[in-house]
Amino acid sequence: MEWMSPIDSSFLHVENDVTPMHIGGVSIFEGPPPPFEDLRAMVAGKLDLVPRYRQKVRFVPLAVGSPVWIDDPHFSLDYHMRHTAIPAPGSEAQLRQMASRVFSQHLDRNKPLWELWTVEGLREGRWALLSKVHHCMVDGVAATDLMSVMFSDSTARSAEDAWSPGPEPSSIEVLVRTLVRRATPAGQLDALQHAMRTPMETLRSLGEIARGTVAASRTLRPVAPSSLTGPIGPHRRWSWAQARLTDIKEVRVALGGTVNDVVLTLITNGFRELLESRGEEIPGDRVIRTMVPVSVRRRGEEGVYNNRVSAVFAGLPVGLVDPALRLQQIRAEMDGVKQSKQAVAGDVLTSLSGFAPPMLLALGSRLVTLSPRLNMHTATTNVPGPQQPVQTLGRRMLESYPFVPVVGSIRIVVAIFSYDGGLYFGITGDYDGAPDIDVLAAGIERGMDDLLALVTPAKHAHRNGGKPRAGGRKAPRKRPKGRSEKAVK
Repeated sequence: MEWMSPIDSSFLHVENDVTPMHIGGVSIFEGPPPPFEDLRAMVAGKLDLVPRYRQKVRFVPLAVGSPVWIDDPHFSLDYHMRHTAIPAPGSEAQLRQMASRVFSQHLDRNKPLWELWTVEGLREGRWALLSKVHHCMVDGVAATDLMSVMFSDSTARSAEDAWSPGPEPSSIEVLVRTLVRRATPAGQLDALQHAMRTPMETLRSLGEIARGTVAASRTLRPVAPSSLTGPIGPHRRWSWAQARLTDIKEVRVALGGTVNDVVLTLITNGFRELLESRGEEIPGDRVIRTMVPVSVRRRGEEGVYNNRVSAVFAGLPVGLVDPALRLQQIRAEMDGVKQSKQAVAGDVLTSLSGFAPPMLLALGSRLVTLSPRLNMHTATTNVPGPQQPVQTLGRRMLESYPFVPVVGSIRIVVAIFSYDGGLYFGITGDYDGAPDIDVLAAGIERGMDDLLALVTPAKHAHRNGGKPRAGGRKAPRKRPKGRSEKAVK
């Protein structure tokens, strides 16, 4: 029996009828697809390396403690692995529609919180893997580690029938063990001793936390009303875009900033084009505030599959027309964020929440996420992936697009996954409140073209003239009103 951390359990408490809290993605592989039985055997042989995939959630009676992980005595791999296909012609638009439906569905809380779908029928003999895993199990960085474990052919296999689940505790046992644990807070004495052994380090950390808390408090003001926020429903739309890391680095070298600064600049262009297509007024000082999750996983925690994330806030200057000025402003703001230690403060404040009763944490999480006036318009998360080709049963993974959930009154979120020289953007939108996220996706790709045109005009002047853009779209000659292909419920 293992207790969840406060932040892990908060992802369960936030979940409601219209807000499933799983993350995931769609990875496209070269063909032909492997026999489903072979894929199932491969996954079965990796489960010993990821024991959480055989565990389920048990809530503590009377909510006196965080939920716990226990072995599922009725675990069946056949329930979690699904096999489907999309009809001819097997386009990427059809794959996105199918994924939107699957991502809209909640995971069953009575079972281990994950699903893996094999999708056949894509053009050119390709196939895909669609994954769903609850956010209470892993954050984006840990999920990348899990993907490496689950889909690496080099990992040693084990016999599926060798696993034996531990005895399932009764509700009384869960309650008693939780009360005992709360009466003897593990780890607090060790933390105090460490602080006494390293007083200068402790004082320096406290100073960083104080500066970060002050800086973060400035971002807590509610944002102005926008079509980007509002009530959400139970259904989702999902789109994607892509860029090449070599192009990002070319812009970074010429104009300055970091890779992440350039990525945020691309997303800024996407939101600007989205707001323009909606007819919203965009004054020169208009800013879209985004929450950017930051991994605070420390050295030595690479094999720990729980959530170690904090958050910082940044303004996307959609009011600026010049893409170079956008990059300059984003660079300056992100430099300030790093110096302010917002992420450090957020991590410490999150860890302190372990002292609060879980019921209060649950109520607090719901109040924040259901507020009609949050302190952000959107969220943007960037997860690094392997920069070498990944194979599953001898089939190379070509592309991988991430999925993250929309929460509360935030109608659109953007996730980025880097893999093998590519940046893959997954855009999640509320079905009713954001029917036009394809405009945002096209705007991200056009933002890349605009920056490259500034860097080397002659080289990129006709870069996409009539040729397919990333993601299979052709370069439009005017700002789009949205793709003709619609997502369906």
